[in-house]
Amino acid sequence: MQNENKVKKKNGAKRGATVGRRVRKTIFDYGKSIWPIRKRVHRTVKDRLFRFLFEMDREALLQLYNALNDTSYTDAAELQIVTIENVIYVVMKNDIAFVLAGTLNLYEHQSTYNANMPVRFLIYLAEEYQKLIEQMGMSLYGTARISLPTPQCIVFYNGEKEAPDEEILKLSDAFIDKEQKSDIELTVRLLNINYGHNSGLMEQCSVLKEYAQFVAVSRQYISDGLNAQEAFNEAIDFCVNHGILYEVFKNYRAEVLGMLLEEFDVDKYERTIRMEGREEGIEQLSGLTTILLEQNRMQDLKRALQDKKYRDKLFREFGI
Repeated sequence: MQNENKVKKKNGAKRGATVGRRVRKTIFDYGKSIWPIRKRVHRTVKDRLFRFLFEMDREALLQLYNALNDTSYTDAAELQIVTIENVIYVVMKNDIAFVLAGTLNLYEHQSTYNANMPVRFLIYLAEEYQKLIEQMGMSLYGTARISLPTPQCIVFYNGEKEAPDEEILKLSDAFIDKEQKSDIELTVRLLNINYGHNSGLMEQCSVLKEYAQFVAVSRQYISDGLNAQEAFNEAIDFCVNHGILYEVFKNYRAEVLGMLLEEFDVDKYERTIRMEGREEGIEQLSGLTTILLEQNRMQDLKRALQDKKYRDKLFREFGI
């Protein structure tokens, strides 16, 4: 039994060393392809940590704001946090919201690409304005114009689906009648913060860069077969040894680990992935059907509905 335990410990140490070498090689190779083989990690594993980091450290939040807006504000005390905890009508929470220099900044972290973010931000924005108007003691029924901070809506995305460094999502993309002129528009900046993307932004905000590194390291350990607790502990050890989010993990290790493990639910994640796959397939088929109907290719449509290989061929033909 003692010899068997020694063998297990030796194998475990060897595996840890192997993973550690691979992590070191990749994590400092900024901008190159990250983790050619990796398991998906539950989206909310990272969402709460992102919020924790920037709500805890106002200086980091100010640094992020300056990096996004090419400004040089220095007094973090000027940040007025107005994060929504519960939005009326829907069960969702806004990650970070704050007012600074006449702007209302709504920041949302997403581990899954979500084309509905403009609609969500519209709901957030209405709730925020209502709160601010009440705090000012103003009335919407008065004759004087109420001055409001200019909204800036940003999504920080680090999901598995490929995405460019930056993408603009528009509320009008969801409108049924695209030809009809709309009297309202809302745009959202979606920024890819996976490690290796938006290097300029990362260099200007150290916490964001180190957060991306931690997520990448965690993904590597999980992809190598470690269970959640082992993977997060190894990732935290790696980051502490390499000065990544050092103060956070040194002072709040137990809280962060508890936060990550509480949110990690593999079964729920796998169910979500299967559901997203079905939804994406429905969207693809709907797009293909629309194109074939517009081109009056009824025979192709009929064949596509019955023949998966032919359907995939048409997906590639139309870039769907």
